[in-house]
Amino acid sequence: MTISSILSSHRVFGPRSFYILRRLLSTIVVLILITFLTFAVFEMWPANPAQLACGKPCTPENLARAQDFLGYNKPWYLQFVDYLKAIVVGRTFGSGAGAVVCSAPCLGYSFRLNTPVTELMAARVPVTFSLAIGAGILWLVVGVAAGMISALRRGTRLDRFIMTGTVIGVSAPSYLVGLLGILVLGFWLDMVPVAGYVPLTQNPVQWAWHLILPWCVLALISAAVYARMVRSEMLENLGEDYVRTARAVGLPERTVIGRHVMRNVALPVVTFFALDLGGMLGGAVVTERVFSMQGLGALLMDAVQTSDIPVVMGVTLLAAACVVVANLIVDLMAVWIDPRV
Repeated sequence: MTISSILSSHRVFGPRSFYILRRLLSTIVVLILITFLTFAVFEMWPANPAQLACGKPCTPENLARAQDFLGYNKPWYLQFVDYLKAIVVGRTFGSGAGAVVCSAPCLGYSFRLNTPVTELMAARVPVTFSLAIGAGILWLVVGVAAGMISALRRGTRLDRFIMTGTVIGVSAPSYLVGLLGILVLGFWLDMVPVAGYVPLTQNPVQWAWHLILPWCVLALISAAVYARMVRSEMLENLGEDYVRTARAVGLPERTVIGRHVMRNVALPVVTFFALDLGGMLGGAVVTERVFSMQGLGALLMDAVQTSDIPVVMGVTLLAAACVVVANLIVDLMAVWIDPRV
């Protein structure tokens, strides 16, 4: 008898509960593996953090002191253990009066900026999350609505118009759409702000007003993909036997589409949406650059240019964690949408 059958035989661990528990445990394992792979990749990074901290000129004695201060004088596996421990309980670099304390969760310390990586990211997270979540909601609503209309009006002028628009949206690079939006809506028509960010807590109206153009740029590109996907899924489901049966027994078209067809279309849409949103929460690098927004993407690009390895590692881990957690949420929602999962 397998472990899954033993757990599933108890009421506390039914098939759905065991599936959720298994996904939670696998998510933790995946996060640890991603942390290890990220740490291993940056261990092979050509730039030496101790050398960067030591500066130029750097004598062998000062380099040795820098390595001891940062913990790079230990074997790589002990460094990885210290990195994991720092995430849970924090870490102290050096000792005595010159010690540097990095409180938990510590994803490293940027000695170039003299700030813990978690503090640097916390200052940028509101910008990136505001951009990603607002754009995500917009492209989901517009994309699904456009796909539904196109499928239900298949072969009409409206269908051809929507599909032509999706081809343009899929083909256009985000930086080009952003620059055109700034030129036309910002400079020529002077309708919306073209740069900057206002915190939500400071002024909610100005927060949304400064984000409306970046939201539209990201939504235009992603909504085109979702419109094509929804149209394809709906046309496939509209030809299935269960739809013909539902119509034959006299169910209203609204019930056939809303309760039956869209339930089957929802699963792939939710899957792609959560993964796309999770990836964007790691930083919309191009969009942030185009609109001069200081989010995680801008922080990552600055860290790469200056070889600030702790910052690069921290942002990379956060982006990967967002995708993994989004994947977990998708799996949990899939159980609710389709219990057969």
